[in-house]
Amino acid sequence: MATSSSPQSPLHADVVIVGTGHGGAQAAIALRQQGHEGSILMIGRDAAPPYERPPLSKEYLAGDKGFDRIMIRPERFWADKGIDLKLGAAVSKIDAAAHRLSLTDGSSVTYRKLIWSGGGDPRRLPVPGAVLPGVFYVRDKADADAMMAALASGAKRAVVIGGGYIGLEAAAVLRKLGCEVTLVEMLPRLLARVAGEEMSDFFASEHRRQGVDVRLETGVRAVLGEDAGHVTGVALESGEEIACDMVVAGIGIVPAVAPLIAAGAAGSNGVDVDFVCRTTLDDIYAIGDCAAHVNPYADNAVIRLESVQNAHDMAGTVAKAIMGEKEPYNALPWFWSNQYDLKLQTAGLSLGFDATVLRGDPETRKFTVVYLRDGKPIAFDCVNTMKDYVQARKMLEGGASRIDPALLADPEVPIKDMR
Repeated sequence: MATSSSPQSPLHADVVIVGTGHGGAQAAIALRQQGHEGSILMIGRDAAPPYERPPLSKEYLAGDKGFDRIMIRPERFWADKGIDLKLGAAVSKIDAAAHRLSLTDGSSVTYRKLIWSGGGDPRRLPVPGAVLPGVFYVRDKADADAMMAALASGAKRAVVIGGGYIGLEAAAVLRKLGCEVTLVEMLPRLLARVAGEEMSDFFASEHRRQGVDVRLETGVRAVLGEDAGHVTGVALESGEEIACDMVVAGIGIVPAVAPLIAAGAAGSNGVDVDFVCRTTLDDIYAIGDCAAHVNPYADNAVIRLESVQNAHDMAGTVAKAIMGEKEPYNALPWFWSNQYDLKLQTAGLSLGFDATVLRGDPETRKFTVVYLRDGKPIAFDCVNTMKDYVQARKMLEGGASRIDPALLADPEVPIKDMR
């Protein structure tokens, strides 16, 4: 249990975890699983106990799952495991030498070890009108609840800005709920940063088939509002104006690491960590979306990964390190996205691919795209092909070798049988 010797003295915990998302929650769980008997305190900006973020733009927003079904553990779990929660508070300053945190509520906390799992903040639209009521970002429960309230109040026309996973998932849910949806993307194709052209073209066609007005190579000049302030439309750089009741922006995140960098931690894109997720500050680790690390599945480039898998596996690495077992982080990246009745599952990273192989027919809405570099598979995008995905993960984890593209292209040949 976190302790304080007097009302004026700081709280203290053996391990303090900043962030109550998937990474922070898993770090606390993994510490107990690894036999840590000392005190654990989790600090979260969110007022709610730890919950899953991915469903916010999918099942939760659609109303298919209530909050109780997206909680990482029942609320009583944390107390049962001796894990304290300090919710609705954020870290404003870190004194790394004193092992002390200052919080936005005026309190302070000291620690023996600190795990930073702060994630990121939504990248805000850099245009006039971006702060008008009716502009939404899907990053936490409050964001999703506000969108649901707007829909319940009669919002029927939406402009979604951003053609990445968040934007596409939000567009799919809004269409399911009966909204008119226009999706605006600055780049020439959807999912341009994470997928090849075959996958981009497929999802553009699928969203159009579902009634979404997909606008590519289209920039936004301003968000428009009425005198009372609520959103009434979006002005495009072309001069066209699109009327709407709500705007949903999914244009990426900004890693939430400012207190770490101000305290002297190294990092330019997030915060730099080593092979066991240690920052350059003594006794401070960082995990999840904000942690820039050398990744063997990205040809040893320094990258950040915004995924549940990364947060979960880094949490395990840190828990072991704190308990004295320094096992290098070496987990295969994987991702997923649900849109309409499509389940996209990705194994590996397609960064630096020089060829692709199409396995199956996109017209059947069941196919796989294989990404190759120097003839070796480095990633698989699997649409409604669970068997391919499971076998692809095993192949990549075992180290893929060169495979005849004609063999890869034959959906009748199981991936597990390829050598």
